[in-house]
Amino acid sequence: MSRNPTFSDRLVAQADNALKTLTPGTVKARAASPGNAHTEAALKEVERRHLAGLMRINHTGEVCAQGLYQGQAMTARLHQIRDQMEAAADEELDHLAWCESRLEELGSRTSLLNPFFYALSYGLGAAAGIAGDRWSLGFVAATEDQVSHHLRDHLEQIQDSDPRSRAILQQMLEDEERHAEDALAAGGRAFPKPVKQLMTGISKIMTKTVYRI
Repeated sequence: MSRNPTFSDRLVAQADNALKTLTPGTVKARAASPGNAHTEAALKEVERRHLAGLMRINHTGEVCAQGLYQGQAMTARLHQIRDQMEAAADEELDHLAWCESRLEELGSRTSLLNPFFYALSYGLGAAAGIAGDRWSLGFVAATEDQVSHHLRDHLEQIQDSDPRSRAILQQMLEDEERHAEDALAAGGRAFPKPVKQLMTGISKIMTKTVYRI
Protein backbone atom coordinates (compact mmCIF):
# COMPACT_ATOMS: atom_id res chain seq x y z
CA MET A 1 0.00 0.00 0.00
CA SER A 2 1.46 3.34 -1.06
CA ARG A 3 1.58 6.33 1.27
CA ASN A 4 1.95 10.02 0.80
CA PRO A 5 5.57 11.16 1.16
CA THR A 6 6.36 12.77 4.49
CA PHE A 7 8.34 15.96 5.00
CA SER A 8 11.42 13.83 5.72
CA ASP A 9 10.87 11.86 2.51
CA ARG A 10 10.71 15.07 0.48
CA LEU A 11 13.79 16.45 2.24
CA VAL A 12 15.82 13.34 1.39
CA ALA A 13 14.59 13.44 -2.22
CA GLN A 14 15.53 17.09 -2.53
CA ALA A 15 18.99 16.50 -1.07
CA ASP A 16 19.46 13.76 -3.66
CA ASN A 17 18.31 16.13 -6.40
CA ALA A 18 20.79 18.79 -5.23
CA LEU A 19 23.68 16.34 -5.26
CA LYS A 20 22.78 15.08 -8.73
CA THR A 21 22.33 18.60 -10.05
CA LEU A 22 25.66 19.86 -8.72
CA THR A 23 27.81 16.78 -9.40
CA PRO A 24 28.97 16.66 -13.05
CA GLY A 25 28.18 13.43 -14.87
CA THR A 26 25.43 12.18 -12.56
CA VAL A 27 22.34 13.45 -14.39
CA LYS A 28 21.28 11.21 -17.28
CA ALA A 29 18.81 12.52 -19.83
CA ARG A 30 15.67 10.50 -20.44
CA ALA A 31 15.40 11.88 -23.98
CA ALA A 32 18.23 11.94 -26.50
CA SER A 33 19.87 15.32 -27.02
CA PRO A 34 18.39 17.21 -30.00
CA GLY A 35 21.96 18.02 -30.98
CA ASN A 36 22.66 14.38 -31.81
CA ALA A 37 20.80 14.77 -35.10
CA HIS A 38 23.42 17.24 -36.35
CA THR A 39 27.09 16.87 -37.22
CA GLU A 40 29.78 18.80 -35.39
CA ALA A 41 30.62 22.12 -37.07
CA ALA A 42 34.18 23.20 -37.83
CA LEU A 43 34.73 25.86 -35.18
CA LYS A 44 37.60 28.24 -34.61
CA GLU A 45 38.99 28.31 -31.10
CA VAL A 46 37.51 31.72 -30.35
CA GLU A 47 34.10 30.50 -31.55
CA ARG A 48 34.39 27.37 -29.44
CA ARG A 49 35.17 29.39 -26.30
CA HIS A 50 32.26 31.74 -26.94
CA LEU A 51 29.83 28.88 -27.52
CA ALA A 52 31.08 27.17 -24.37
CA GLY A 53 30.41 30.38 -22.44
CA LEU A 54 26.85 30.50 -23.76
CA MET A 55 26.20 26.85 -22.98
CA ARG A 56 27.66 27.32 -19.49
CA ILE A 57 25.15 30.13 -18.90
CA ASN A 58 22.32 27.88 -20.03
CA HIS A 59 23.54 25.02 -17.88
CA THR A 60 23.62 27.25 -14.82
CA GLY A 61 20.14 28.46 -15.76
CA GLU A 62 18.99 24.86 -15.51
CA VAL A 63 20.77 24.49 -12.17
CA CYS A 64 18.80 27.53 -10.98
CA ALA A 65 15.60 25.97 -12.31
CA GLN A 66 16.23 22.85 -10.24
CA GLY A 67 16.79 24.92 -7.11
CA LEU A 68 13.71 27.03 -7.83
CA TYR A 69 11.38 24.11 -8.43
CA GLN A 70 12.67 22.09 -5.48
CA GLY A 71 12.35 25.05 -3.13
CA GLN A 72 8.81 25.68 -4.28
CA ALA A 73 7.87 22.01 -4.04
CA MET A 74 9.02 21.99 -0.41
CA THR A 75 6.79 24.90 0.63
CA ALA A 76 3.85 24.53 -1.78
CA ARG A 77 0.55 24.31 0.08
CA LEU A 78 -1.45 22.26 -2.43
CA HIS A 79 -0.41 18.73 -3.39
CA GLN A 80 -1.20 19.31 -7.05
CA ILE A 81 1.06 22.36 -7.15
CA ARG A 82 3.85 20.40 -5.48
CA ASP A 83 3.41 17.61 -8.01
CA GLN A 84 3.50 20.11 -10.88
CA MET A 85 6.77 21.62 -9.57
CA GLU A 86 8.39 18.22 -9.19
CA ALA A 87 7.27 17.15 -12.68
CA ALA A 88 8.70 20.33 -14.20
CA ALA A 89 11.98 19.77 -12.34
CA ASP A 90 12.20 16.24 -13.78
CA GLU A 91 11.77 17.57 -17.33
CA GLU A 92 14.40 20.25 -16.73
CA LEU A 93 16.90 17.50 -15.87
CA ASP A 94 17.02 16.64 -19.56
CA HIS A 95 18.05 20.22 -20.30
CA LEU A 96 20.70 20.03 -17.63
CA ALA A 97 22.17 16.84 -19.10
CA TRP A 98 22.06 18.15 -22.66
CA CYS A 99 23.92 21.34 -21.73
CA GLU A 100 26.54 19.45 -19.74
CA SER A 101 27.11 17.01 -22.59
CA ARG A 102 27.49 19.85 -25.08
CA LEU A 103 30.00 21.59 -22.81
CA GLU A 104 32.08 18.40 -22.77
CA GLU A 105 31.93 18.23 -26.57
CA LEU A 106 33.18 21.82 -26.70
CA GLY A 107 36.08 20.92 -24.41
CA SER A 108 34.79 22.99 -21.51
CA ARG A 109 33.20 22.59 -18.06
CA THR A 110 30.24 23.67 -16.00
CA SER A 111 30.38 26.80 -13.82
CA LEU A 112 32.20 26.74 -10.50
CA LEU A 113 29.48 29.05 -9.15
CA ASN A 114 26.66 26.51 -9.55
CA PRO A 115 26.38 25.66 -5.81
CA PHE A 116 25.87 29.34 -4.98
CA PHE A 117 23.21 29.84 -7.64
CA TYR A 118 21.41 26.61 -6.70
CA ALA A 119 21.23 27.69 -3.04
CA LEU A 120 20.05 31.19 -3.99
CA SER A 121 17.36 29.79 -6.31
CA TYR A 122 16.22 27.26 -3.72
CA GLY A 123 15.77 30.03 -1.16
CA LEU A 124 13.85 32.22 -3.61
CA GLY A 125 11.66 29.28 -4.60
CA ALA A 126 10.90 28.39 -1.01
CA ALA A 127 10.04 32.01 -0.23
CA ALA A 128 7.71 32.15 -3.23
CA GLY A 129 6.02 28.96 -2.03
CA ILE A 130 5.50 30.42 1.43
CA ALA A 131 3.94 33.54 -0.14
CA GLY A 132 1.26 31.33 -1.66
CA ASP A 133 0.77 28.99 -4.57
CA ARG A 134 -0.49 31.70 -6.94
CA TRP A 135 2.65 33.78 -6.32
CA SER A 136 4.77 30.65 -6.56
CA LEU A 137 3.34 29.81 -9.97
CA GLY A 138 3.72 33.43 -11.02
CA PHE A 139 7.38 33.27 -10.04
CA VAL A 140 7.80 30.21 -12.25
CA ALA A 141 6.26 32.06 -15.19
CA ALA A 142 8.44 35.13 -14.63
CA THR A 143 11.57 33.01 -14.29
CA GLU A 144 10.81 31.02 -17.42
CA ASP A 145 10.30 34.31 -19.28
CA GLN A 146 13.82 35.34 -18.22
CA VAL A 147 15.26 32.00 -19.34
CA SER A 148 13.42 32.21 -22.66
CA HIS A 149 14.84 35.69 -23.22
CA HIS A 150 18.40 34.36 -22.79
CA LEU A 151 17.71 31.40 -25.05
CA ARG A 152 16.37 33.60 -27.84
CA ASP A 153 19.40 35.88 -27.52
CA HIS A 154 21.79 32.91 -27.68
CA LEU A 155 19.98 31.43 -30.68
CA GLU A 156 20.38 34.78 -32.43
CA GLN A 157 24.11 34.79 -31.66
CA ILE A 158 24.66 31.22 -32.79
CA GLN A 159 22.62 31.41 -36.02
CA ASP A 160 23.81 28.54 -38.22
CA SER A 161 27.40 28.39 -36.92
CA ASP A 162 26.74 25.51 -34.51
CA PRO A 163 23.75 23.30 -35.43
CA ARG A 164 24.26 20.97 -32.45
CA SER A 165 24.04 23.73 -29.84
CA ARG A 166 21.26 25.47 -31.73
CA ALA A 167 19.07 22.33 -31.78
CA ILE A 168 19.47 21.93 -28.01
CA LEU A 169 18.60 25.55 -27.27
CA GLN A 170 15.63 25.52 -29.63
CA GLN A 171 14.08 22.54 -27.84
CA MET A 172 14.81 24.11 -24.46
CA LEU A 173 13.09 27.32 -25.55
CA GLU A 174 9.94 25.44 -26.56
CA ASP A 175 9.87 23.63 -23.20
CA GLU A 176 10.50 26.78 -21.14
CA GLU A 177 7.75 28.71 -22.92
CA ARG A 178 5.36 25.84 -22.24
CA HIS A 179 6.32 25.79 -18.55
CA ALA A 180 5.55 29.52 -18.31
CA GLU A 181 2.19 29.05 -20.00
CA ASP A 182 1.34 26.08 -17.75
CA ALA A 183 2.18 28.07 -14.61
CA LEU A 184 -0.11 30.94 -15.58
CA ALA A 185 -2.86 28.55 -16.68
CA ALA A 186 -2.67 26.86 -13.27
CA GLY A 187 -3.49 30.16 -11.58
CA GLY A 188 -0.14 31.94 -11.38
CA ARG A 189 -0.20 35.70 -10.85
CA ALA A 190 1.65 37.89 -13.33
CA PHE A 191 4.47 39.71 -11.55
CA PRO A 192 4.51 43.53 -11.56
CA LYS A 193 7.06 45.26 -13.80
CA PRO A 194 9.42 46.43 -10.98
CA VAL A 195 9.81 42.84 -9.74
CA LYS A 196 10.55 41.63 -13.26
CA GLN A 197 13.14 44.39 -13.65
CA LEU A 198 14.83 43.25 -10.44
CA MET A 199 14.88 39.68 -11.70
CA THR A 200 16.42 40.90 -14.96
CA GLY A 201 19.18 42.65 -13.01
CA ILE A 202 19.98 39.49 -11.04
CA SER A 203 19.93 37.47 -14.25
CA LYS A 204 22.46 39.81 -15.88
CA ILE A 205 24.85 39.36 -12.95
CA MET A 206 24.56 35.58 -13.31
CA THR A 207 25.23 35.57 -17.04
CA LYS A 208 28.24 37.86 -16.86
CA THR A 209 29.97 35.84 -14.14
CA VAL A 210 29.09 32.34 -15.34
CA TYR A 211 30.19 33.04 -18.92
CA ARG A 212 33.80 32.82 -17.77
CA ILE A 213 33.78 31.14 -14.33
